[in-house]
Amino acid sequence: MMLVRTYVAQSEIQGLGVFAGEFVPAGSQVWVLNPKFDIFVYGEEIAALPAHMQDYLARYSYPHLEISGVRIVDCDDGKFMNHNGQPNTDFHIFDRGYALVDIAAGEEITCNYFEFDPDFQGFGPESALEVAISAMRFRHFPTEAVTSP
Repeated sequence: MMLVRTYVAQSEIQGLGVFAGEFVPAGSQVWVLNPKFDIFVYGEEIAALPAHMQDYLARYSYPHLEISGVRIVDCDDGKFMNHNGQPNTDFHIFDRGYALVDIAAGEEITCNYFEFDPDFQGFGPESALEVAISAMRFRHFPTEAVTSP
């Protein structure tokens, strides 16, 4: 669940993105995993969905790092947060995200998918070497995150 005011608009990174609707000071918590706003979808539920919804989940969900087979779909603007190798947020702690730098109102809020999705393979203009380096940097997850539905 986004903890700061946001809006969705066209992104220079890819398609739509989530943008700060207000100034966000560095160090501010910008997101928290909240089962009332972040839907937990179990593997057997995914398998029973129509193909177009499975495609939707593949695009807009990410794995729960503590509950095997569960994927999470954000119900708010957070689902439009785009990947950036040099993001302005930090998601090293699985169930929360913080602003790494001051984020101006109107600036796109980005994250590094490698921080919370071990299966992320990268996309776009990133070279295979850039993807491998980024993946190695973010394969170790802290144990502080304790979340369940």
